[in-house]
Amino acid sequence: MGHLDHAAFGWLTPVLSYAMACIGAALGLRCTVRALDATGRSRRNWLLTAASAIGTGIWTMHFVAMLGFGVTGTDIRYNVPLTILSLLIAMAVVGVGVFAVGYGRERGRSLLIGGLTTGIGVASMHYMGMAALRLHGQVTYDPMLVGLSVAIAVVAATAALWAALNIHAPVAVALASLVMGAAVSSMHYTGMFAVEVEVVPSTAGLPGATAMQFIFPLAVGLGSYLFITSAFVALSPTAKERAAYASAERITEPDERAVDVAPPGFRTQVRGDDIVEPGTARPGAADAPPSYAYRARTVD
Repeated sequence: MGHLDHAAFGWLTPVLSYAMACIGAALGLRCTVRALDATGRSRRNWLLTAASAIGTGIWTMHFVAMLGFGVTGTDIRYNVPLTILSLLIAMAVVGVGVFAVGYGRERGRSLLIGGLTTGIGVASMHYMGMAALRLHGQVTYDPMLVGLSVAIAVVAATAALWAALNIHAPVAVALASLVMGAAVSSMHYTGMFAVEVEVVPSTAGLPGATAMQFIFPLAVGLGSYLFITSAFVALSPTAKERAAYASAERITEPDERAVDVAPPGFRTQVRGDDIVEPGTARPGAADAPPSYAYRARTVD
């Protein structure tokens, strides 16, 4: 039986993987909140962004943690197509869950369907990523711990979607993302503790790519995507902010109708709250720019 090391670089990979899970969860929750306030194409786009963020965050968390995974007596390689497929599955199945919440009419039922689907998707990503491992030996799993990891994934996903439906304050979303990150990390390491490896010594070469050749560059790229998308979401105005901007623009628009009703030669310029006859200056406002609105005066 080979000795399994889950933290070959100490606390570095567990802490970094937890951070990536939190960032993906926070971004996904914010996008889902935005989607629930939007309609039509805008809602669809926000939900797609949420699915990609949560799926990418979970996948990046998993493989950043796997950078610290090692087995005594054998090298480890990764099957590249299966690894990429695990990422696509994560985003696709998470997408089904967030769309169920985003478009469901009955929130309770939508939450259960979305949480179950998303949780199974997270677990599927994890175990497909493990299936991409190539080493000299046989990998087996403890069924009880596997079942527990799937249950953690479903509960974590349901809790995250519940938070998206009920928590809108930025501070509350941040706290919910920390809890979601902890749940995803717990699911990952529970699944890893279920792993047992029977090493078969061999000098034959292993197919696939090493973690540093493939996993590390891809994780860095996806992590950069999360940071850039987070900045975009943070700078994008919300629906309430856009409505406030539009209302402010309507208030500050010139009153063109006042210009039309004033008879020629009897127009008075309006500057702020003062009425100024044409050709005269308001005291203390010689440098003030003229307004373009006029008010009609009654001719005696």
